[in-house]
This record gives sequence, C-alpha cells and structure tokens, in this order.
Amino acid sequence: MEFSSKLLENAVNEISQLPGIGKRTALRLALHLLKQPKEQTTNLSQAITHMREDLKFCKSCHNISDVELCEICANPLRKKDVICVVEDIRDVMAIENTASHKGLYHVLGGKINPIEGIGPHDLNIVSLIEKVKSGNIKELIFALSPTMEGDTTNFYIFKQLQGLEVQTSTIARGISVGDELEYADEVTLGRSILNRIPFENSLKQ
Repeated sequence: MEFSSKLLENAVNEISQLPGIGKRTALRLALHLLKQPKEQTTNLSQAITHMREDLKFCKSCHNISDVELCEICANPLRKKDVICVVEDIRDVMAIENTASHKGLYHVLGGKINPIEGIGPHDLNIVSLIEKVKSGNIKELIFALSPTMEGDTTNFYIFKQLQGLEVQTSTIARGISVGDELEYADEVTLGRSILNRIPFENSLKQ
C-alpha cells in the first residue's frame, strides 16, 4: 500500500495494530477522522490518553475503575459474602447486564494457558484465596468461559481452596462448551448464574 503522506502512513500503521483492524480498514478510519472537525479528533486522542494514564484497577476485585474502590465493591447493597470469579472486565459487564448477580466480583485478568505462557502466578489468584481465608466469603461462583483453559483455571482454584470453609459453584452449562462468556445472550447467561450448580458436580459431568 503506497502512501503520499508519511503522517497518514504512520496513523494507519498504528490503527491497524488494533484487534480485527486490517490496513484497509485502518486507512478508511484515518481518512474518516481527517474529514471530521479537528475538535472531534482532539477529543478522541485526549479520551484515549486519559484512559491510559488515569484508569485504575479496583484494589479489592481488580475490576477497571476510575477510583481505588470500584462502584460495585463500594455499593452497600451488594452481598459481600458471594463472589463471582470472572476472567476480565467484559465478563463483569456481561453478567451485570443480566441483573442476576447481587454479590461482588473477582477479576482474574485471564485464564491459565501454558501454550501462551500464562500460569497461575500471572493471574489474580493469590488475592482471591486470601479473601476466602479471611472467613467472610460464603460462596465462590466460577463464571469463566466453558473452554479447556477456563475449566483448568476453575479446577486449579478449586484445589487451592481445599480445607477452607467456602461453598463453590459454577454457572450452569446453558453456555455451550467452548463459547466465550462475553458473547452469550443476556437471558442464557442470567439463567446460568441463577441455576448454578456445586462445582464438585461439574467435575463428574
């Protein structure tokens, strides 16, 4: 792809690094921005800069937040003794949209995946175990995507909880095996949360 402007080429190269964006789509987006008022492009760049520099992670659940304690953890109406364990922020948003979970969350930041070099110590697992050891947690809901990596992560955490007094459950398999949680429709995901089963039972399936 030949460019008459080095500035345009640099912009296209940067945009094309985004997931699912090829060079042609990046060029179309760059040319679209050029046609917009300068203020709109400035607002976009400032929003991205502020997000990158000022965004925080909740000190309790590791969810993305503007402040140290996210709105969910700070909400006095949430059940503090029930924690839904998820992979990332997209899963929190998906489950919140169902209005089926009234407790808190714990964002692992990924799933165990040896092929990609992601091990247990690369995830927010230690802080989760510490929460359970505090004695204030009655139930953990495993809500990771029903993939091999998700099941491996669930099982690893389950083994770390041996000897601790906490109930463990997993979302019902209304979510197809191999599907990512964020793509499930709200009704199916909501029913999976409400109809969760003891985690031990899922090991026998």
